[in-house]
Amino acid sequence: SAVGRGPEVPFRSEAYRISALARGKELRLTLTSLDPDAAAPQDLVFRFGMSGSFRLCPAAELPRHAHLRFLTRESPLRALCFVDPRRFGSWRLGDAWQQDRGPCVVSEYQAFRENVLRNLDDKAFDKPICEALLNQKYFNGIGNYLRAEILYRLMIPPFEKARTVLETLKDQKQERRKKDPSLTLSKKVKLMQKNPDLLELCHTVPMEVITAEKQFLDPEHLDNYATFKNWLQCYLVPGMNSLRDHSGRTIWFHVGAWGQKPQKMPRKKRTQLKADPEALTPKVTSRGLKRCRKAAATPAKSDDKEEGEEEEKADGPKKGRTRRRRGVTPAPALPEPEVPLNTKRSRRMSARRGRGEAGSP
Repeated sequence: SAVGRGPEVPFRSEAYRISALARGKELRLTLTSLDPDAAAPQDLVFRFGMSGSFRLCPAAELPRHAHLRFLTRESPLRALCFVDPRRFGSWRLGDAWQQDRGPCVVSEYQAFRENVLRNLDDKAFDKPICEALLNQKYFNGIGNYLRAEILYRLMIPPFEKARTVLETLKDQKQERRKKDPSLTLSKKVKLMQKNPDLLELCHTVPMEVITAEKQFLDPEHLDNYATFKNWLQCYLVPGMNSLRDHSGRTIWFHVGAWGQKPQKMPRKKRTQLKADPEALTPKVTSRGLKRCRKAAATPAKSDDKEEGEEEEKADGPKKGRTRRRRGVTPAPALPEPEVPLNTKRSRRMSARRGRGEAGSP
C-alpha cells in the first residue's frame, strides 16, 4: 500500500504458491512461481509487532491498514493481507532470521532450554522474571499474554529476580540425571506434563494456542475470540492485578496466588501497632502507680490515726493492702449519732480535770 513502511517486493508472477515457516515471533513467507521458467523464489520475513496479523478477505472489501496484499485468481478475487493498525510490524527481503533471536520455544525446545540454562550469568537475568521472559534472545516466541499465563500457572511472583527462579531449574535437572539417568523419552514427557517447570510451560502454553488456533483465531469467524478469552486465566481477567514493568509493558498477575499480601499492608500494620493497648500504657501507668504509692505511704490526717496504727501492730504488716483497698469500693459510712454540744464540752472538761489531778504533787 501507499502508506506501508516495508520495502517493495520485487516479485511478479501470474500464478504462484505461498508457503510459510514460523520461528518464534518471526514468520517467513516463500513465494514460488508455478512457471518453471519464471524468476527464483522470493522470501519475506515478517515481524508482527503488537497488532500485526494476516487476514484473508474479499479484494473489494480490504480492511484498513492492509499494508501488503497478495491477490488470488479466483472470482470474485480475494486478498491475503498483512494488517498492522499500529505499524509496529515490519517485513524484510531475504530468508535470514534475525541474528539476535534465540531458538524457538515451540519448534526448537531442547535448544531453547539449553540456551537459557547455559547463559544464566548474562546480565539479562538480573532483571525481574517478567521482563526476562520478553527477551527474544532467550525466549523467542514469548509475548505479553503468554508470560502472564505462564507465571500465573506456576504461582511465580512476576518481579522475582530471573536468575533466582531459573537457577533452581538447573539444579533440578542435575538431580534428575543423578537419580535416574536412563529415563526414556516417553517417561520424560509424562514427568513434564505432571510437574512442568517454567521452561517447559514456555513450550506447552504456546502449543495450546497453536493446537486450538482454528477455534481461537479463525479470521473468518472473529466471534470465536470469546473462546480465546475464556481460555485466558490471568491476562485481562477481571480481579487480577496489573503493573507497568521497567520497559513500559503491562504485566498481569494475581497477588494472592503466590502467598503475599497487597502493597497497602504496611499501612495497616502501622495502624495495628498504634491500636495496641500495650504500646500505649507504659508511661501513663508507671506515673499513676508512683502517685498511688506516694499517697499510700503518706499517713492520712484523720481522727482514726491511732486506731489504724494499733490494728497494724496487732495484725502484723500486710503487703499489697493499699492496692486492695484502692481496688475495692468502700461501703458508705454510717452516720454517727448526734451528741448534744453540752455533753461534748462536759466530757472534755472531765478529762482535763482527771489529767490535772493525776499530775498534781
